[in-house]
Amino acid sequence: MKISHLVVLTFGIAFSTACQNQKSGTVLEEVAIEVSAADTVPGNYGASVALTGVVSPAEMVSIVEKEGNFEGKITGKINEVCTKKGCWLTMDLPNGQSMRVTFKDYGFFVPTTSQGYPVVLEGKALLTETDVETLRHYAEDEGKSKEEVEAISEPKREITFEAVGVIIKDKA
Repeated sequence: MKISHLVVLTFGIAFSTACQNQKSGTVLEEVAIEVSAADTVPGNYGASVALTGVVSPAEMVSIVEKEGNFEGKITGKINEVCTKKGCWLTMDLPNGQSMRVTFKDYGFFVPTTSQGYPVVLEGKALLTETDVETLRHYAEDEGKSKEEVEAISEPKREITFEAVGVIIKDKA
């Protein structure tokens, strides 16, 4: 009888201690902190991406303009990254526009210090219209001033990309 009380007491203390030492926040927040604080940027994020069958951004834009969407792999260079947790990035397109890349189901993020790195993306591109509220949210993530955020007053028709996997390569 004394042994069973001792076992229950031991498990109770262990459980209580484990719960008290648990960090607050979601798993995604903890992953974002770890990725954002990464010492090295190059690497694979999200699903594993093979470097075969990669097309240029110009080819992707042509397909999206004709068909309304594209599914596959493209290559480019990262211009901007969400400064809060790396939950999106942008890259230039040959048509003079910038394309925002988000990550499927917010399942992964990229380091917040990955601007300027070459990248290979796998996923889907769509011709979309981004509403004013979302554009303002992105502007806040970029660290724009309150005045710049409030100046956004119209939706934007653009190509967006939802990546399932990303390879960030070493800078040349």
